[in-house]
Amino acid sequence: MASSKEYLDFILEQLSQLDEIAYRSMMGEYILYYRGKIFGGIYDDRLLVKPVKSAISLMPNATYELPYEGAKEMLLVDDVDSKEFLSKLIEAMYSELPAPKKKK
Repeated sequence: MASSKEYLDFILEQLSQLDEIAYRSMMGEYILYYRGKIFGGIYDDRLLVKPVKSAISLMPNATYELPYEGAKEMLLVDDVDSKEFLSKLIEAMYSELPAPKKKK
């Protein structure tokens, strides 16, 4: 099931306190970037983030879910209604995220 543009718009609005949020559409889903680094995505109208230490510590009870068949597990973000929490989460994760791969 693909994610809806409406859910993407909602999440982007929730992340509006952060500068340099971007997304890329990929096979009906959306990859999310913060300052050039991938932090997660929207899959089946669910916000999933990479399971880095800071995300795990901020969401100790989060469930691990597969974004799609064959992918690595990611953390489901339940508290998408709090702009403050989402900003804090993404900013905390930034230093742990891998740098973007160089394009050939």
